[in-house]
Amino acid sequence: MAYKNIFMSRPGLICAAGSSFSRLWDSVSTARQDGIIPVQTAGGKSFWAAHIPDEWLEPSAARYDMRITRIEKKAIDQIEDIIEGAKKRYGKERVAVCAGSCDNGSEFSVAAHRSYFSAGSFPGGYELEMQGAGYVAAYIQERFDLGGPALAFSTACSSSASAVVKAAELIRAGIADAVVTGGADIASDTVLLGFDALEAVSPEPVNPFSKNRKGISLGDGAAFFVLAKEPFPGEDCTISLAAYGESADAYHVTSPEPTGDGAAAAMQKALDAAGIPPERIGYLNLHGTGTKLNDSMEAAAVRKVFGDYTVPCSSTKSETGHTLGAAGALEAAICYAALVHNYDSAGPLSYPLQAWDGVQDEALPQLNIRDRSSSPAQDGAHPLRYCMSNSFAFGGANVSLIFSSEKETQ
Repeated sequence: MAYKNIFMSRPGLICAAGSSFSRLWDSVSTARQDGIIPVQTAGGKSFWAAHIPDEWLEPSAARYDMRITRIEKKAIDQIEDIIEGAKKRYGKERVAVCAGSCDNGSEFSVAAHRSYFSAGSFPGGYELEMQGAGYVAAYIQERFDLGGPALAFSTACSSSASAVVKAAELIRAGIADAVVTGGADIASDTVLLGFDALEAVSPEPVNPFSKNRKGISLGDGAAFFVLAKEPFPGEDCTISLAAYGESADAYHVTSPEPTGDGAAAAMQKALDAAGIPPERIGYLNLHGTGTKLNDSMEAAAVRKVFGDYTVPCSSTKSETGHTLGAAGALEAAICYAALVHNYDSAGPLSYPLQAWDGVQDEALPQLNIRDRSSSPAQDGAHPLRYCMSNSFAFGGANVSLIFSSEKETQ
């Protein structure tokens, strides 16, 4: 049986910009960038990164307790009641997991290989499964004793957005009635040094779409929510995953396809699936990494799809940092917050704002970036009913998600 609407629960999340749904909204709605701080790697090199403080975390009680599962636990704890409610409503065999991440147990892996190369053997208790990219999904399945499929996705920076798409497809295919979905990731030393080797890391806090942008600020993060075939009980404002679009342009391993055709295709597919024109999108969460090539490509893609319509938009990576495999889910949570906070608003709309220097790159198609200086009069009196979120990853793995809000009817 196919389901037209896929309903979204409130999210649980953590990142350097906030350890809860309300705290993250406080940061992105006021363009606070104080979570991006200097972080030093074990080798002594320093980077600006959105690092989650250790004091925010606690042991995960996972089979493999590590920093990424502690971050994941912090997010999952916030929606424990929703997951248990889905189990009770549908039965544990009908609840699945789809999780995205770029990490593969790097904390254990680095320590184990350090031991191997210094002492000639791996440490006692080390298991190959500790390096498995699928443990972010397995942890949730094991913790809640879920009987549905547990699937992990690692498509670089679109990993958790891809997981959200597959979660919806499991429901639409009748394989599951509810899916715990999202992602978790960490800006480990290997990640920081790897992106530094690509000359992609900014020497200052990220500055997306600015003429003065210099690269990425990486970050830790996790965001999870439940998608289901029915609305969640007790919600006054029902949020749904209205549509999604994917494309794979496979232009280059790390460089985006410069014309933006692949990214534009993902956005257009999502709009077509939703059955709405571009003008119905009231807010666009940009992928907006802050690199020269990625921002250039995305600005071109937005112009191709939206034309003369200057859709209100921002890159919230300016507050959260680029949380890699968790970014798509974290930005989906921000779209959820924008829809909820604006549903009954009679005054000016409240947008997720971008923290930057405000110097838009004149070489790019100009965007209607919402920041602290934006005037509410720019947006007219239209209600915010649809948000789009973009995730455009290495290798051309592109995902665009559309979320919508509506009053629950009895």
